[in-house]
Amino acid sequence: MPKVRAERLREIGRTLLAANGVPEAEAATVARHCVAANLAGHDSHGVIQIPGYIDRVKAGHIVPGAPFTVVRESPTTAVIDGNWGFGYVVNERAMRMVIDKASASNLAAATVFRQGHVGRLATYPLMAAEAGMIGMAWADSGRSPKSVAPFGGREARLGTNPWAIAVPSDLKAPLFLDMATSAVAVGKVKLAEARREPIPRGWVVDGEGQLATDPKALARGGALLPLGGPGEGHKGTGLAVIGEILCGILTGLGFGVEPTGRHNDGCFLLAIKVDAFRPLAEFRAEVAAFAGYLKDTPPSEGSRGVLYPGEVEHAQEIERKRDGVDIEDSTWGKLADLAEAAGLSAQLGFA
Repeated sequence: MPKVRAERLREIGRTLLAANGVPEAEAATVARHCVAANLAGHDSHGVIQIPGYIDRVKAGHIVPGAPFTVVRESPTTAVIDGNWGFGYVVNERAMRMVIDKASASNLAAATVFRQGHVGRLATYPLMAAEAGMIGMAWADSGRSPKSVAPFGGREARLGTNPWAIAVPSDLKAPLFLDMATSAVAVGKVKLAEARREPIPRGWVVDGEGQLATDPKALARGGALLPLGGPGEGHKGTGLAVIGEILCGILTGLGFGVEPTGRHNDGCFLLAIKVDAFRPLAEFRAEVAAFAGYLKDTPPSEGSRGVLYPGEVEHAQEIERKRDGVDIEDSTWGKLADLAEAAGLSAQLGFA
């Protein structure tokens, strides 16, 4: 398993995407988002995704350079058609629009539809937090093939429907929540499969509804369990249903599965200007004080202590920027194959 510097990973991702018909600026954006996920410790949303994106471009499921269409707009809202462009490119632009509207009107929201995979969801509300706002993003996979069984079922009917919120603060590490409404993201199961590792019981049920530890069970007719697992999965199912309504029905993507299998993330984005409610400086200071209050809790037995949401990712980012990112051999092999096919092996250091 090679350990690779973030700068090299970004260059590999950008170059391979550009070699497959993606405009340079878009290729750089996609590579930046993927490597940022690796740095945060979310390898399931990192460069492991790039070979799949290239496959989707070749199949016509992702359209490089797609137009960004504002279908409907008011001072505080927008409906955006991504026209099957890269989700990173479309959603980042949509979040900037929401932030600009909230700057003028205190609150703003947008729905986004017909776009590719948006990746690590925290990226978008963190943009709002940097602008002094509370940011929220919710996503679903439209009518793409589903992977999550609703509580009490064994057949996939829901997406992982992740949800993320970020807030501005005086903390060194940003405070944010980023979670799937399933027990785990699909990418983490695929990552375990790529690394030939078992998965914990409670992530997946096989086609017979039995708890599975083999990650291949998901692709063999199994399903992810909702957040809360076998005992408390009604909580995850409830959150997933709300996500499906905000991101699938409100956007017009709909629910269920359409036959082409085209991935079509729907998103609901929100920004709230803190200054509309109280002075931003006071809010930032009190959020930091609250995090300190939580961290001062005496640790339970076997624990290293309390961490606030987002702190683990920040520590991981510092470590990986310093030491490099471990890339599983199967992913490295796929990147090497793509480089060879494009005649870029020597340029990208694979030869």
